[in-house]
Amino acid sequence: MNSFKQLGLSEPILKAVADMGFENPSEIQQKAIPSLLSENIDMVALAQTGTGKTAAFGFPLLQKIDPENRETQGLILSPTRELCLQIASELKLYSKYIPKVNVVAIYGGASIEEQARNVKKGAQIIVATPGRMQDMIRRNFVNISNINFCILDEADEMLNMGFYEDITSILSHTPDTKNTWLFSATMPNEVAKIARQFMYKPLEITVGARNQASNSIRHEFYVVNGRHRYEALKRLADANPDIFSVVFCRTKKDTQSVAEKLIEDGYNAAALHGDLSQNQRDLVMKAFRAKQIQMLIATDVAARGIDVDDITHVIHYQLPDEIETYTHRSGRTGRAGKSGVSMVIIPKSEVKKIKAIEKIIQQPFELKKLPNGIEICEIQLYHLANNIKNVTVDQAIEDYLPAINDVLQGVDREELIKKMVAVEFNRFFNYYKNSKDLNNSEEKDFNSNDNEVRFFINVGERDGYDWKTLKDFLKATLDLGKDDIFKVDVKNSFSFFNTEAENTDLVMNTFNDFQLDGRFINVEISSKQERGRERGRKSQKEKNRDSKGRKRNEKARNSSEKQSSKGKREQKTSQAFSKAFNKRKKRK
Repeated sequence: MNSFKQLGLSEPILKAVADMGFENPSEIQQKAIPSLLSENIDMVALAQTGTGKTAAFGFPLLQKIDPENRETQGLILSPTRELCLQIASELKLYSKYIPKVNVVAIYGGASIEEQARNVKKGAQIIVATPGRMQDMIRRNFVNISNINFCILDEADEMLNMGFYEDITSILSHTPDTKNTWLFSATMPNEVAKIARQFMYKPLEITVGARNQASNSIRHEFYVVNGRHRYEALKRLADANPDIFSVVFCRTKKDTQSVAEKLIEDGYNAAALHGDLSQNQRDLVMKAFRAKQIQMLIATDVAARGIDVDDITHVIHYQLPDEIETYTHRSGRTGRAGKSGVSMVIIPKSEVKKIKAIEKIIQQPFELKKLPNGIEICEIQLYHLANNIKNVTVDQAIEDYLPAINDVLQGVDREELIKKMVAVEFNRFFNYYKNSKDLNNSEEKDFNSNDNEVRFFINVGERDGYDWKTLKDFLKATLDLGKDDIFKVDVKNSFSFFNTEAENTDLVMNTFNDFQLDGRFINVEISSKQERGRERGRKSQKEKNRDSKGRKRNEKARNSSEKQSSKGKREQKTSQAFSKAFNKRKKRK
């Protein structure tokens, strides 16, 4: 099928399609629309973000509802406020030639009473976020007991955001006779569980392989020392002058910090994370869509629901904890028939994750070198020259040319060009002229440990630790990610562990005079000689460490016996630590 008319769409919808400039249906539209129009079925449709899923379910929904009936007939659940509003807006465009159709968006951050009034006026279609929809149901502001259609859009995203219980509760208020259409980019277990529980023999259609990334996206990774991560980000931005990107960070703190640094360094950047108010978030997204912001620094949760077609690059400042999340991140680019690039900035210790991601997305990554200073200067220089050549000159400038000619009198053509270029180019040249190579020895074996530091710690098996529990203890105490502690080797009375060299100060400062249950925990940097003796026999230095730890612990015990009140305080400290440790462990 090469046209929308061949899909079986009605004349009013075809007229709206023509107004919007749509020419040919996308693959997901070709596969989904005829089946949804011709049969009353449940459907699971797997396709990447940006493939035209809204029209794939929106056209059939609008064609199958009864505009004369003011009751709610269709419910669409989406993960975020932005996506909710976008779907509602698109449905209104699709239905512009269908009289009496009313689409109401229900989402947090706006007056629930006003939304309830809009529904009461008559809303054949409700587009809602799960949390606000739950609230509306609890207050009896909405009745979905007689709907004919329920659509779960970006189902995997909603479940990743923790909406499983909300979704199941909402679906329990809908009739068993309804048709459920589930649209998702990936098919994790939670999505499959929803399908089994609430759908009847769903027709499954897939565009591309399951969980596969879009073929329009090129995947690259850059290996750098962790402490050079920010400089690497700047180089990637400077090497792509027309970049329009989303940069993903793991935490709100990193998101805010990176955005502030970029702004300070002269980039059009902004942060998007959960600590922003709804008004701040709206302002950021408005500026981003208008391309007043070139680099949007975001957390995974805050970026969900962003639907902007022209994003050229997705940059992973840090890889996500869940590998499947990479598919959602990279799916922000390469949309609407355009190509895109997904770039990963990564330390050597995480290179193994790239192979795991390749298996999931079924596409290869290309290991690339960060451009050096000279290369970036060349890129920026040619970009500037092209901008000067292609700029549109406003005729109003004609009035100022005589005065400008007077100022520039005596400057020859070549000198004038040099000066014009220097005005814009000097900033890059001065910054990069003495810059160093940031590439982290890609030609070397990634298993080499040049940028790792091995530590000794005076706890082991006799203290109840194995490699996993010790790793969990270190992660919680140091507040590091699950892949930041590695090569954990637990002996009887002591252990070793590795982390990136950039974490050395953190480790040493954290364990300086650190006590657990009234006992001093001693951590030191392990020497190369000690690495060779890890098999069992203690070196003299290790014995000294144990002796040092025992002396400090004896001193602590004696002090505790003499000062019972101090002992109680230490016990409380220990309990507080254990509580915090368990809390962090749950979060992980």
